Amino acid sequence: MYNFEQHIVEDKLDIKEALSIIDQQGMAANVLFVIDRAGILIGSLSDGDIRRGLLRGADLSVNVKDVMQRKCKFLYEDQVSLDNVDYLRKEKIFFVPIVDGNRRIIEVLNLHRYQPSIPVDAIIIAGGKGQRLMPLTKDVPKPLLKVGAKPIIEYNIDSLIKYGIKNIHISVNYLGDKIIEYLGDGSDKNIHINYIKEKEFLGTIASVRLFDRYNTEVLLVMNSDLLTNIDYSEFYQAFIREDADIAIASTTYHVDIPYAVMEVNSKSRVSSVKEKPRYTYYSNAGIYLIKKQFIDLIPPNVHYNVTDLIDRLLELNKKVICFPIMGYWLDIGKHEDFEKAQKDINYISF
Repeated sequence: MYNFEQHIVEDKLDIKEALSIIDQQGMAANVLFVIDRAGILIGSLSDGDIRRGLLRGADLSVNVKDVMQRKCKFLYEDQVSLDNVDYLRKEKIFFVPIVDGNRRIIEVLNLHRYQPSIPVDAIIIAGGKGQRLMPLTKDVPKPLLKVGAKPIIEYNIDSLIKYGIKNIHISVNYLGDKIIEYLGDGSDKNIHINYIKEKEFLGTIASVRLFDRYNTEVLLVMNSDLLTNIDYSEFYQAFIREDADIAIASTTYHVDIPYAVMEVNSKSRVSSVKEKPRYTYYSNAGIYLIKKQFIDLIPPNVHYNVTDLIDRLLELNKKVICFPIMGYWLDIGKHEDFEKAQKDINYISF
């Protein structure tokens, strides 16, 4: 979590002390926010403000109030919106205090890191039967099984909303009407939900081809039965930075060998011995970013899995990257997974 208190100083400081704080912190924006004795925001102070004060004849013993900007930019809690954040960025303001009704600072947003919106449409694959979770899924589709206080799919939708994703398409089949009835059109969450209705069970990505009016050039596709706090901002930034054609979120899977393992060549010559080695593999986490143009590679109305699409992209020499999830991830496929989720939900930070 970002330490916003490094930006806050009291109005009793002189500019020499303020310069020392800025120097020690090494902050990219070199900005402090000045509060009075009551903790109320009264101004901002940058190294540029101090430099201009010194040029006007001030010395280092002058109080910060004499050189600070009294009309500094700030936002009230209910003003933290995508539009306001975009405006501040355009104004080259990258650190902004968030204040309560009494203008006391409760947070400082670092807009270098803060990602209010990811420009993708999201597609949630929610049409499976959930056979391994029978009889729980006899009358309830797996995405609507409750973990703690709400259904699995709602955790995923709320996580997408957190990253500014407002166009969400949900592929439904088995007991799909119940999902539609529960989630509706998304208006209660200030988003738009569109439903893609499978007539047959088409696999893990074929239903994405059934709709052709996506709004963005990059699509986020994910399974509905995941519980995760993946950082979608970092995922998207990795996709753009690497100029990938598809990015596959992954989890690490470790295999511990309880014996010494030998490396042996075709002539039975031993080249090395490793004592009880641990091998690490990267497992598919069921979340993808893909350029929209490659959806056309999915054959229409036939069973087709995401692994088939990945293989096809590799055949075409397209750039396929892996993005390791550093946070929590659980695929709720079996009864023991569902039981684990009920315990873990109390400790997951979304």
